[in-house]
Formats: sequence, C-alpha cells, structure tokens
Amino acid sequence: MFIATPKHSKWAILSLKGLFTLFMAMLLSACSGSVKRLDTNEDVMLSDRWNDTDSRLVAEEMMGDMLTFPWFRDYNFSNKGNPTVIVQSIRNKTSEHIPVETFINDIKRSLLRAGKVDFVVSGAERDDVRAEREEQELNAAPDTVAKFGLEQGAGFALSGTINSIVDSNGDQRVSFYQVDLKLIDMTTNREVWNGQKKIKKLADKGFF
Repeated sequence: MFIATPKHSKWAILSLKGLFTLFMAMLLSACSGSVKRLDTNEDVMLSDRWNDTDSRLVAEEMMGDMLTFPWFRDYNFSNKGNPTVIVQSIRNKTSEHIPVETFINDIKRSLLRAGKVDFVVSGAERDDVRAEREEQELNAAPDTVAKFGLEQGAGFALSGTINSIVDSNGDQRVSFYQVDLKLIDMTTNREVWNGQKKIKKLADKGFF
C-alpha cells in the first residue's frame, strides 16, 4: 500500500502547476492572432460594408466622368486658369457610419493630382484660415502678413449624397450603395454635371 508523504504531495502539486502553465501557454498560443502591414491600394474585403477601396475607386471614377462633360471642355482656361470648386456637403444617408471626410479627400486628391481643378476650403476650415489671418494682422511682420479681401472665389459648387439599401434572407445579404453627386455653376445656378455610381455586394452568413 502506497502512502503519500509530504515530499510526494509537494511534487504532485508542482507537477499540476507545471501542467496548468503548459496548458495556458498552449491556449494563448492558439488564440493569439497576427498583424501584418498591407499595401493601402490592396482590396481587402472583410465584410460587405463600405470600405476604403469603395471610397477611393468611386471618387476616381466619378471625378473622371465629371471632367468629360461640356462644362469642363468649354471652360475658358486661357483667361481664368483652372476652374475653382468648393465642396458644399456630401451627406451620408445610409444606416451605417461612413467617414464622409475620407471620401471628400479622395475626391480632392483625384482632381488635384490631375492638375485640372482647384479647390477652395469651406466651413470650419475656412473659418480657421480667416482666424489665422486675423492673428497675423496682430502679431506677424508686416511684409509677411496674408492680406484680407484676396480670397479666390469658387466658380462651382460640388454636393451630393450616399444612400444604401440592404436586403437579407438570413443566409445571404445584399448591400447596395448609390452615390449621387452634382456640380453647380455658382454664377448661373446651372447644374453642369450630375454623376452617379452604384455598388452592389453579396455576403454569405458569417460575414454579417
């Protein structure tokens, strides 16, 4: 008959602790994920939601379309330089959070990179610039002060909406996005361009 001594009990406890530690280490190793850097132009779809690739591709395609319309072809570049655009508002009317500022910046980058359109700032950004100009009036050296009354006015105003429709049967879901943008001549109030881009995505259960 085996009788456990204090020495045997001590080793049993240590063995149990060792097994527990090993088990926890294996569990943590199995549960741990990995992170890697990706090319920002790489299309990674983890769900059917609006993503950065949608924002960039929609902006590039719609701005390319805008420059093919008669308003741009007939613009008097020799006397006026590039047409100047102000972004009034692009509203997210979907049920999900879409960072509209990112989409607006994609629009601006697309046109500024081409060197065919200039932008003037609006809203809070414009107010910040004017506040800085007032600060310069008080504190900057006279020959370095940005003058008042010399802002470039916008000849055209860009605005639009992002809408979505989601349909699901429980096993699959279809997400439909529609982006509508329009360009208005600030002098004549004419709508000189109207663009539309649609996106449809199908996701199986497990992705939503």
